Amino acid sequence: MNEFFRALLAVTAQMSPYLLLGFLIAGILHVFVPGKFYSRYLSRDNRLSVLYAALIGVPLPLCSCGVIPTAIGLKNERASKGAVASFLIATPQTGIDSILATFSVLGLGFAIIRPVAALITGVCGGLLINRFVGDNADEQAFESSCRVESGNKICRVLRYSYYEMMQDIGLRLLIGLLLAALINVVVPDEFFLTFGSSPLLQMLIILIVAVPMYICSTGSIPVAAALIMKGLSPGAALVMLMAGPAVNIASILVVRKSLGNRFTWIYLSTIIVFSVLFGLIINAVGLNVSPVMNDVCCTV
Repeated sequence: MNEFFRALLAVTAQMSPYLLLGFLIAGILHVFVPGKFYSRYLSRDNRLSVLYAALIGVPLPLCSCGVIPTAIGLKNERASKGAVASFLIATPQTGIDSILATFSVLGLGFAIIRPVAALITGVCGGLLINRFVGDNADEQAFESSCRVESGNKICRVLRYSYYEMMQDIGLRLLIGLLLAALINVVVPDEFFLTFGSSPLLQMLIILIVAVPMYICSTGSIPVAAALIMKGLSPGAALVMLMAGPAVNIASILVVRKSLGNRFTWIYLSTIIVFSVLFGLIINAVGLNVSPVMNDVCCTV
């Protein structure tokens, strides 16, 4: 038990400064960027709307469930299906908070590749949706509502950053930290080394576990770090960091009901294929885990 709490304290101390800064930046984006801005550039059924949707989504700290009502709201504002798909795929994979937290735990390489992979995956998924699904003029409209906020903007930033955001992802983040500490204590060092000769098998195992479960982009970081310390390849860790936050059973069901079967299959297939592709690339180039990660290992 003492070893468990030592591991939990080490990972929490490593991530907390970056998380606090990331929450603050997320609050600034939420308060100072007008809501209509997000739908203004997404209505056309073309490549630019798909790119804009991914660029807008990458810094937003929305999880795979939280992104669903936002994406449906964009659809109600006449955003194209390709833009909605791009937003759905890119947004939950990363965010300002998770990028900073990734840098603190896994180093600069992972902090760069996560948003780049999310952007490329989102754009490709949106283009595929535009090509094979398109928009239906008679599609059922979905109701959405926006809460009108008032009051001092600084207070709203702080409230959103450190109250609403913590309500939204605080529990999932805590679960991620607890899982990371538990993995450090329970999982034998040689467990993932068993699959060391087959990184692709590692990725497939991670996909089987990550796709149905719910984990936010920030909460997945300590879990990935702990698994790397237990012998998981960096590529397989990236698969978890991409596929885990991007999709889960709940989001699949909602997307299927709201946007159709073909949309759902392309959406899900894009996430799976591109996460494995980027994982293979990471292993091929031999990306080294940051020395910061090694420091965490030593403290644990």
